[in-house]
Amino acid sequence: MKIFIVIASLLFCQKTYTQDQIFSLGHLAPNINHTGKVWLNHLSKADEYFDYNIAIAKFDKGAKLNWHKHPKGQKLIIIEGTGYYQERNQPIQIVTKGDIITSMPNTEHWHSATQNTGVTYLAITGNQKTHWLEKVTNEEFNSINYDSLSTTNQKNEIKKLSKLKWELMAEKNILKLDEIFHKQSKFIHMGGSWGKDRELEIIESGGIHYKHPEIHSVEVDVINDSAILINEVTLLAMVGGKEVTNKFMVSESYIRENETWKLSLLSFTKLIQE
Repeated sequence: MKIFIVIASLLFCQKTYTQDQIFSLGHLAPNINHTGKVWLNHLSKADEYFDYNIAIAKFDKGAKLNWHKHPKGQKLIIIEGTGYYQERNQPIQIVTKGDIITSMPNTEHWHSATQNTGVTYLAITGNQKTHWLEKVTNEEFNSINYDSLSTTNQKNEIKKLSKLKWELMAEKNILKLDEIFHKQSKFIHMGGSWGKDRELEIIESGGIHYKHPEIHSVEVDVINDSAILINEVTLLAMVGGKEVTNKFMVSESYIRENETWKLSLLSFTKLIQE
């Protein structure tokens, strides 16, 4: 029941909040544990059956919370805008509409709008009082380079997607691969080249089974809405029923459509092993 209510709240908010038909801004919160303008609307309080609170928070650009932690954890579901999220001793993340952030119990963190954009999120928080800590100073906040951070985040996203792709290929999970591969993607192997449908057929049949890649190096460059990733890997695979191990330079190209990265090219170049 808890899961159903949380999901229903998320879907309802994402569909209707931007139309300004259902939820009001709530009240302008006093500047006790934050800087800037933040509106809060407490949608649902914890009770004897459901041990969490649900609220919508809307941040004007430049608004930021102090460092804090939640004894029972928190989920943030971004429903509008762009913001920052950071855990103690971890890099700052850029968060945008559709992102779901999990803050584990007693994890020290802060979150905010960016310097130039507001952000709105649905917060689902365990029913214990938040512990507030020190401020994020204006100097610290204003020193954040959004463009540089955005590029770094995109590179990390591409690296994670590439790693996931190898895992799904090893599992022969063609349903998930179908979501990752662009409809016009191309695959270049030592024995030929082909498109998405043929590649999925080969993976499903076991014609090529990518069993395990040992990744030695990864380099990523992001150019607007495209990205190039170069892997140096030692690949253990089953090809035509035979187990083989080869070292490859693997080139991967990605394009971003509707805020989602898709693999558009996967190319294998065999390296001479000394």
